Amino acid sequence: MDYALSMTDERLVEFIATHRRLFVLTGAGCSTDSGIPDYRDEDGGWKRAQPVTFQAFMGEPATRQRYWARSLVGWPRIGQARPNGAHHALARLEASGRCELLLTQNVDRLHQAAGSGAVIDLHGRLDVVRCMACEARTPRAELQARLAQRNPDWAGLAAATAPDGDADLEGRDFSAFDVPDCIACGGLLKPDVVFFGESVPRERVDTAMDHLQRADAMLVVGSSLMVYSGFRFVQAAVREGKPVAAVNLGRTRGDDLLRFRVAEPCGQALAFLLDAPAAVAPA
Repeated sequence: MDYALSMTDERLVEFIATHRRLFVLTGAGCSTDSGIPDYRDEDGGWKRAQPVTFQAFMGEPATRQRYWARSLVGWPRIGQARPNGAHHALARLEASGRCELLLTQNVDRLHQAAGSGAVIDLHGRLDVVRCMACEARTPRAELQARLAQRNPDWAGLAAATAPDGDADLEGRDFSAFDVPDCIACGGLLKPDVVFFGESVPRERVDTAMDHLQRADAMLVVGSSLMVYSGFRFVQAAVREGKPVAAVNLGRTRGDDLLRFRVAEPCGQALAFLLDAPAAVAPA
């Protein structure tokens, strides 16, 4: 495999132009230009403490207090985020008829906001809250109002933005933070996202794999592939003899499986999809 650092990588242009049905997998690097930080550095290592696990969130009230306090402060940045050039470029790819499916590891819904319709949110969506008892789903914005009402001293705090609606509030005492329960049944509330240590719903994986079977190539955009839930799709594509290319600044877990990797910011690497529509005209 080889790499590139050019303004427009001709191999990427050709890769997209010569494959009629692309299976696209996106990760955190796709949303960094929208002001949402990513998790990993260029070597694939963690930039900060590992995210909360499903087991800790479900089993420890103190973990839930810490999570929701940080989310109260961090959510507005996610709620107000807007699609960037990478999101719009991939929406243009779908509009040209060349996208079999866009499978995103992100939970920010920015692909949908940019106009993409054939999207599976592999890890769920942060703008919805799920009751773990009665399965009721409610908008995250409604919970934000409840959190702020119960914790007015926290609502106005300023903090550095962290990935996925989180905020850096290290060194604070979270023991008095008041976490709301489900209005319908009093159950435990959790973001409708897949936490570390939690399994992606089987039907979601199966549906995505069905789309991969119908695709003729795979494009990874902004993912280090360090999380197996995404990496398995690269493995499956290679097993089926489908070529895989990537746009990612740093190394990926699948580098040895890729035809090539473009080491550029996602929006910059994909800008030609917006600047030269003919490059992705239906074949």
